[in-house]
Amino acid sequence: MSSDLNWFKSSYSSGQGGECLEIALTPTTIHIRDSKTPTAPTLTLTPTTWSAFLDSLRPAGRPAGHPA
Repeated sequence: MSSDLNWFKSSYSSGQGGECLEIALTPTTIHIRDSKTPTAPTLTLTPTTWSAFLDSLRPAGRPAGHPA
């Protein structure tokens, strides 16, 4: 299944160090993998869990889509 997904990196990723997470989205799942080892197992989350994870990283009061 991993090969059928459209993987992308953050626009904030420089791409030089190879130390990036890649994300693939489907209507029901968020897939996360290490760009250095794309054939390794992936982390799969529901959109609700992914959103809660991102919210936990965001400083209080900062809206989504704005870097800290």
